Amino acid sequence: MFEAQGLPRMAGRILGALLVAEPPEQTADQLAGTLDASRSSISTMTRLLEHFGLIDRVSKPGDRRLYYRNRPDAWHQRTLDGMDPVRHMRTLAEKGLRLMGGAPPEVLKGLVDMYQFYAYWETEMPRMIDAWKEAKDRGELPEPPVDREP
Repeated sequence: MFEAQGLPRMAGRILGALLVAEPPEQTADQLAGTLDASRSSISTMTRLLEHFGLIDRVSKPGDRRLYYRNRPDAWHQRTLDGMDPVRHMRTLAEKGLRLMGGAPPEVLKGLVDMYQFYAYWETEMPRMIDAWKEAKDRGELPEPPVDREP
C-alpha cells in the first residue's frame, strides 16, 4: 500500500511490524532482525514514519536504547493533517474562478467542479472525524474481525 502511494516499501513493512509487535515497543535492531533489513534503512524509514505521525520514538527509564511503537489514534490525526492539501486545492480553484471572472459557464465548469468538490470535503471531513471520535467514546465502533481464540 505504501508503494502504491509513492512511499518506500520498507516504511510500510516497518509500520506493519509495529502494528503487530509483541512487545509493542521495538528497537531499531529488533526491527532490522524481524524484517531482515539494514539498520540504516530502519533508521531512515522510522524517521519518515515519525514525520508522518504514524509512529512514536520512545525511551525507557534506565535504558539508553530508543524504541519505536505505532502511535495511538494516528489514523484520525493523519486524516486531519491531510486537510491541508484539500484547503490548498479549494483555494487554487477559488483563485482561478476569480481570475476567470466573466468567462462563460462552460469554460468555468472544471474549476467550479474542483472548487465544489474540495469545499465540500473541507467542511465534511472534520465533521466525519468528530462523529468517529464520538462513536469511539460511546463504544459504538464496529468490532474488528479478530479471532479471539489463541
